[in-house]
Amino acid sequence: MAKTTQTRREAVSGHKRELILEAAKQVFSEEGLEGASLRAIAVRAGYTPAALYFHFESKEDIYAEVLKGSLASLGAVVDQSVAQTRTPAQRLKAAAMSFFRFYAQNPRDLDLGFYLFRGGMKPAGLGHERDKTLNAALEAALRPIADAALALGASRQKANHLMVDCFAHATGLLLLLHTGRIRMFGASAPDLMEAYVKDRIAYLSEG
Repeated sequence: MAKTTQTRREAVSGHKRELILEAAKQVFSEEGLEGASLRAIAVRAGYTPAALYFHFESKEDIYAEVLKGSLASLGAVVDQSVAQTRTPAQRLKAAAMSFFRFYAQNPRDLDLGFYLFRGGMKPAGLGHERDKTLNAALEAALRPIADAALALGASRQKANHLMVDCFAHATGLLLLLHTGRIRMFGASAPDLMEAYVKDRIAYLSEG
């Protein structure tokens, strides 16, 4: 009986935690890290601010958990896409394009990932350990690009540079896409991303 009661309590606690994180994701996407407040998150979740402290130690802690969940979803999408390929060239394209499409289809997740730019271009963060964990999760989602480049014959340095280059290219196009600026150029962000990836694959294959 005691074990059943404990299991039920853990399930209820886990459900409350998920409700808080979902509410926080909405508030953070609307207000950013600096503009959001624990009170606003609590109201959105249907709890009191004091109840949030039972599950999280600070606003930054909540943000880190929301972003960690977002990056885990990103990594799963990339891994699933890569798993369906056979050749290094296919893996590189799948990894880069699934990364791009995830954020193209989930602009709130893109906003979450760029919390550093809220309030201007000044350095910011969520704390050293949290930043370290989140950066590692992002790098893990991008790593299949570098691994595919290595399989195509690139050096470790060149493969890592390509990974960073793909990230920069994708985020630049995503910014143009989600702000509508891409229409100024009469261009398609997905088409431009795909053309870029094909060009990089051709370059590596020739080398």
